[in-house]
Amino acid sequence: MSRQPRNPEDELIIKPFGGGQEVGRSCIMIEFKGKRVLLDFGLHPGLTGADALPHHDYENTQFDLLLVTHFHIDHCGGVPWLLKVSQLKCPCYMTHPTKTIYGLLLADYLKVSKLFTSQRLYDEKDLKDSMKKITGIDFHETKVENGIKFCAYHAGHVLGAAMFAIEIGGVKILYTGDYSREEDRHLMAAEYPRDFRPQILITESTYGTKIHDKREDRESRFTSVIHDTVNRGGRCLIPVFALGRAQELLLILEEYWTAHPELHEVPIYYASALAQRCLRIYQTFFDAMNESIRRRINEEPFSFKFIHNLKTLDHFEDIGPCVVLASPGMMQSGISRELFELWCGDSKNTCIIAGYCLEGTLAKQILEEPATITTMNGQNIPRICKIEHISFSAHVDYQQNSGFIKLLRPPNIVLVHGEAAEMERLKDSLLRECRDGDWKPEIHSPANSQAIYFNFPTAPIVKVMGKLAEKSPTPGQTLSGVLARRDNQYYLMDPSDLQKYLDIPTSTIEFKLHVPFFGTLEDIVRVLSQFRAKIIGREQIKYVRLDPEINIFPHTSCSVTLVWEADRRRRMCVNAVIALLLRFKGADKDLPNPSEGDVLNIIKSILEADSIKDEGEGVFSLTVNESNVKFNLYKKEIISSEDNSAKFRLQCVFSTPVFDRFLSENDKLVLSPAS
Repeated sequence: MSRQPRNPEDELIIKPFGGGQEVGRSCIMIEFKGKRVLLDFGLHPGLTGADALPHHDYENTQFDLLLVTHFHIDHCGGVPWLLKVSQLKCPCYMTHPTKTIYGLLLADYLKVSKLFTSQRLYDEKDLKDSMKKITGIDFHETKVENGIKFCAYHAGHVLGAAMFAIEIGGVKILYTGDYSREEDRHLMAAEYPRDFRPQILITESTYGTKIHDKREDRESRFTSVIHDTVNRGGRCLIPVFALGRAQELLLILEEYWTAHPELHEVPIYYASALAQRCLRIYQTFFDAMNESIRRRINEEPFSFKFIHNLKTLDHFEDIGPCVVLASPGMMQSGISRELFELWCGDSKNTCIIAGYCLEGTLAKQILEEPATITTMNGQNIPRICKIEHISFSAHVDYQQNSGFIKLLRPPNIVLVHGEAAEMERLKDSLLRECRDGDWKPEIHSPANSQAIYFNFPTAPIVKVMGKLAEKSPTPGQTLSGVLARRDNQYYLMDPSDLQKYLDIPTSTIEFKLHVPFFGTLEDIVRVLSQFRAKIIGREQIKYVRLDPEINIFPHTSCSVTLVWEADRRRRMCVNAVIALLLRFKGADKDLPNPSEGDVLNIIKSILEADSIKDEGEGVFSLTVNESNVKFNLYKKEIISSEDNSAKFRLQCVFSTPVFDRFLSENDKLVLSPAS
């Protein structure tokens, strides 16, 4: 299908502007039925200025949609430039976590890149302007823009990373971006889109036919190398990106230090100007992480006991053994580069490279263990520290990639994001695996600017809608109506149905949720300051408004009511708000203690029960969704529950500070088994 078709209208073109037979500056164009889609727009971390951009004349090309899979520089680093220089007016989408982190990381990138002004592609204002042009999308949310239908799926890899399922003119394409099929300590594995069968799969080929070591073996080797280094009085440097693998490695180190008291005096530093903000982001978007983290959110899994944040080296006391995770991961500049130059001349020290390294970066260079390295100011200095490569890179290996491809069985595969040799080896191995079966895909591995042509001849299909479709047609019957075209689809309908099917009115749905909270409106403002909380109204009619627009009203003396309009962009924010409110322990000692009636009203509201029956001796019962629930209020005991959702919500109420305060004042009423 790589030959050009006879009918240009049936021609689908895929052309990498970046990421073709290379890793870095990912940018793939899809063109079909007069529509152009850009997938990612990254910079090459090993290059500077215009050389780092994907190859194309963007100023003279119009696009209909830009989809960004995740926040790594090689996938999103050029977006501010693209939106500025090309005056790109098409919609740009990325997931909500990606959009939040994109703004932070690129702001940090501008500060630490230390490029000359003439080499900078954009500045802080351009970045800020780009944020206004980007729209967030939820996972599994389907959108249609300019006749292009698309949906985001979990890709693993990093927080917020997405695969995009795209449909143009009836042809289905899946772009994996960077993905991982292995669940780790905080991220879920990339999901298999069961309801989407792509005719073309565009997939990464970073590791070609290589197979990763088992995660347990990598973690054991990682902690052993660090333990040995600090035992001999050395420093251990781990270059990482501020967000991504850093959080996974922090979880591993925290667990290891907890289990080894002899290491408690050895400090671990998370060295990044974004350190504190990064952890707040992870606490906010816990919904995008795996089940293990979601279950532990009240334990604050990203609040560490043995790890200290370090914004700069100005106040760093380099006086003994320590472990430092420092950005950036490729060591082009920044704290990781400064520390490596400082420590590489001591054989007691170790540098662990924990991710994939791009050509042209210092991280890639030191894997060859050179005798000397060139500093940022041009000096040659000896390198005698130990270099270890223990990959925690969240990219699929051959087993994961081939397994995923075989699940989808696409007739056409386009390999991107891989060095030419790795792509060729992957292509040959995939072809060998399906040589004897009934599935024989065409596999392409284009270089940058090399177009791949596909032929998808389509006969026009007309859907009969509305009143014309109320009765089954009979042979030879003539249908008369208005023929309309929308998003490459033809519709036949009665003129009276045009308003209904081509200009659908919208309705607004308002949600209300009661949440236990024992405090004042001022306490809410303090707890939710990151959402720009402020008190609205005067005297008796007061409430708290958040950004995005979520309103919080007093409900009872120990609960509040959240009110918001149905809007997908608010959903993750609501979950984060609820988690923060439930963790609040109360600050005003003069507030009245919650009564039994107050607590029962909270349970009634949270479980959406009509009434609660007092069974005596502290036991109460209620009905939820025609299922019975019985519990002992004073023992925090669920005696029976036929509804798992109700059981979970009741456990949440029992674990709140409001309930603890109620029990502390009523402990004399707790019934012992003897009574």
